[in-house]
Amino acid sequence: MKKRKIIPSNKYVNIICAVVVLVVVALVYIFGVRSVVSRDVVFNVTRGGSVSSVAEQLVARDIIDSPVLFKIAVRGNGGRIQSGQYDIPRGTSVWRIADMFAEGDVAATTVVIPEGLTVKQIKELLMEDNSLTGSVECGPGTDLPVCNLQDGDLFPDTYRVARGTSRLALLDLMRKKMVDLQTNWEKAGEIAPKPLKTWNEVITLASIVQKETSKKSEMPIVASVYLNRLRDKMRLQADPTVVYALTKGLGDMRGAPLLREHLKIDSPYNTYMNYGLPPAPIANVGLDAIHAVLQPADTNYLFFVADGQGGHKFARTYEQHMKNHADWRVIKKIQNEK
Repeated sequence: MKKRKIIPSNKYVNIICAVVVLVVVALVYIFGVRSVVSRDVVFNVTRGGSVSSVAEQLVARDIIDSPVLFKIAVRGNGGRIQSGQYDIPRGTSVWRIADMFAEGDVAATTVVIPEGLTVKQIKELLMEDNSLTGSVECGPGTDLPVCNLQDGDLFPDTYRVARGTSRLALLDLMRKKMVDLQTNWEKAGEIAPKPLKTWNEVITLASIVQKETSKKSEMPIVASVYLNRLRDKMRLQADPTVVYALTKGLGDMRGAPLLREHLKIDSPYNTYMNYGLPPAPIANVGLDAIHAVLQPADTNYLFFVADGQGGHKFARTYEQHMKNHADWRVIKKIQNEK
């Protein structure tokens, strides 16, 4: 009788291990290496979209070639996908795509809001940014805080947000950041320098300082000038307030000169005609301008004028101010001739 050849048990183990390794390698390749993405693409996952509908859209865009594999990958990453706009680079595997959707690894954009802009200017800036979506104005019947923005309500900063973020959402983010600043100031029990009393007055003066100089080192000195004038019951005579009145809150003359006759405009914002601060801020301010008002320089200056080099000359007396002003006219004439 012919004896049957017995395969040692360790050979069975080796065969099984080899098969397992091959299966694992195949799965790793299929899910984690193989890709049909032949170029960099941008893909939008709409809010409320099902995994099946997203899979169909991916197939239609030649980003994946198997809805089944995508659904398995999604399940392996927790079973959820987050809405948003995604940058999918060339060669991205189906597993990585599912991971991006699960983590909400959306494409981001940087929006820089300079200090000293008005709400109108900021809205214009946002409308020019194609990485954002939607309007800067609320629809009829909407009465959220972001729908009633005033100058001084927004905090200028560099914002990193998801591409496709709505413009109203970004405006509200800026608004909330300024609200947080006010809340922290009030909680800290800080006292505004006399004669200022309220947060609105602090931000109003800070907005004038912000518009008068972009030099951080000068801001506390400029703030001291206006505080000294307020204490001495002098008109502030700040050109930016006249510009604000002339442009109906835009804050930009669009290249037109500010003329002497403009200083007589009838407006509560005209600090050449009215005593005290204007009724509200004339721009949105950064931390440097706020700190300058809260911690002004200790000076006796009452006047300042441009020095022709991006800064200003300060004076205690009107006579010295007139001399500085004459120097500035000479510099300006030379600059215009060039």
